[in-house]
Amino acid sequence: MKIYNRKFSRNYQEIEKYEAGVVLNGAEVKSICQGRIKLEDAYVKILGDEVYLINAQIPLYQFAQNINYNPSRMRKLLLHKNEIIRLKTKIVSNPGLTIVPVSCYNKKNNLIKLEIALTRGRKNIEKRRLEKKRAIEREKEREAKEYMKS
Repeated sequence: MKIYNRKFSRNYQEIEKYEAGVVLNGAEVKSICQGRIKLEDAYVKILGDEVYLINAQIPLYQFAQNINYNPSRMRKLLLHKNEIIRLKTKIVSNPGLTIVPVSCYNKKNNLIKLEIALTRGRKNIEKRRLEKKRAIEREKEREAKEYMKS
């Protein structure tokens, strides 16, 4: 099971990737294993010496009885101390950088991992150029496929 942030490749240019663990409760783990997490509007913030995932939507597991559940609460991410220091220094030295979740997946023994990336936001012109380039590539592949059929 792997859930992608669909807006990531269009809106951001990746610089570095990291793998982080996520602190969750049992019902959230079951909900994520069903594929019910939304990363589109989520971002990562460093508060003090800890890293948090903010605004990720994990709906309540259907069989859980948690009445006071907040689906968009802040969730702590587990990174090594040197990775946190490296991220913090890069963000402070270059204010145009942000940290965004790329994907969420589970490893062996149902460990939920979050792939995060240090990114730079793309401008609208860059987004249009990227879409145009992808459309041209798709058209070339389509023409080559039709040529091979005939």
